[in-house]
Amino acid sequence: MWDTLEVIHEGTNDVKRARKKKGETIAEVQKRFTNIVNHHMSLGKMFEKKELNIKILKCLDRSWQPKVTAISKSKDLTSMTTTSLFRKLREHELEMNMLNVQENEDKHVRNIALKIAGHKNCQDSSDDSEGETLSLLTRKISKFLKKNSNKNQSSNRYNSKKLNDFNSNKYTCFECSEQRHIKVDCPNNENKER
Repeated sequence: MWDTLEVIHEGTNDVKRARKKKGETIAEVQKRFTNIVNHHMSLGKMFEKKELNIKILKCLDRSWQPKVTAISKSKDLTSMTTTSLFRKLREHELEMNMLNVQENEDKHVRNIALKIAGHKNCQDSSDDSEGETLSLLTRKISKFLKKNSNKNQSSNRYNSKKLNDFNSNKYTCFECSEQRHIKVDCPNNENKER
C-alpha cells in the first residue's frame, strides 16, 4: 500500500529523476533532459514537439508555475521547439535571479542601518550629534526671533511716526482747496456721490 501511495504522489524513480531538483539551473535541466531524450531516441522512441514541451513544463517545480501557465497560454506548444522553450525559461531564470539579488542587497542595507542604530557606542555619538543639531536649531530660532522683533520695532516706529506727524490742519484738500482735510475726507465728494 505504501509503495502505491508513494508512486501516486511522488512518481516513480524515473519521474523523480526527470523533475527539476532544488538549486538546479535551467541549463542543467536542459542538459539532463536532452540526454534522456537522446537516450530514448537511440532506442527507437520518437517524441512529438508538444509531448516534449509538456514534459519540460511539468518537470518544473511550483515556483515556476506562473511562467509555465504564461507559456502554455500564449504559445502553441506544438510549433515551439524545445530549444526556444528552454531559452524562454533561462530568460525568466535570469530575471528572477536579478530580482533576488536586488532584494538581498536591499535587506542587507536595511540590516546594516538597524545594527548601527542599535550599537551602544554609536548611540553615544548619535547623542552628541543630536545635541549639536539642537544647539544649531536653537541658535537659528533665536536669530530669527531677534530679526523679527527688530522688524516689528522699526515698523512700529515708522507707523507711529507717520500717525503722529499726520495733522490734518496742515494739509489742503485738492478737491475744494480748503484746509483742515484731505481729498478723501472732503465733504464735496460726499455730495457728488449722492
